[in-house]
Amino acid sequence: MECSLSRTVSRASNIQYGALPWRHTSAGLRILLITTRTTRRWIVPKGWPIEGLAPHESAAREAFEEAGVQGKVGDEMLGAFNHRKQLKTGQVIACRVHVYPLEVTETHDEWCEKEDREIQWCSVEEALAQVSDPALRRLIAKFARIAAALPSGDILGASA
Repeated sequence: MECSLSRTVSRASNIQYGALPWRHTSAGLRILLITTRTTRRWIVPKGWPIEGLAPHESAAREAFEEAGVQGKVGDEMLGAFNHRKQLKTGQVIACRVHVYPLEVTETHDEWCEKEDREIQWCSVEEALAQVSDPALRRLIAKFARIAAALPSGDILGASA
């Protein structure tokens, strides 16, 4: 399992790419959340740009590395939120996370950061209750409105 892809050093802009993993089940729309490594807060998979990948592809790769999921990623950004990222040095920097919808079609038993994070499939209401960041909650609510208004296959190309 390849886990150490080259990250571009465009951190000067402090942009990260994130995925909002989702799927439809008999219980309705489900959102996948993960915990951060240090504070254990619930968020979506996200990370630095990956050299050679488009932003939405970087987001999809982060979802695989951090949550063990793969699927169809939308190439239009759903929205963005601000995040305070703690670096390995202990320094905390402000980042802007661009989020792309990812319809999960595969889940894996093993992935790069399995030992570092918890994952949880949630209803929209559960996801909104678990996520502490107000801007990320707004993105999840926005996505739920889009998902409710469109046929499943049209969600990935929609932005509102």
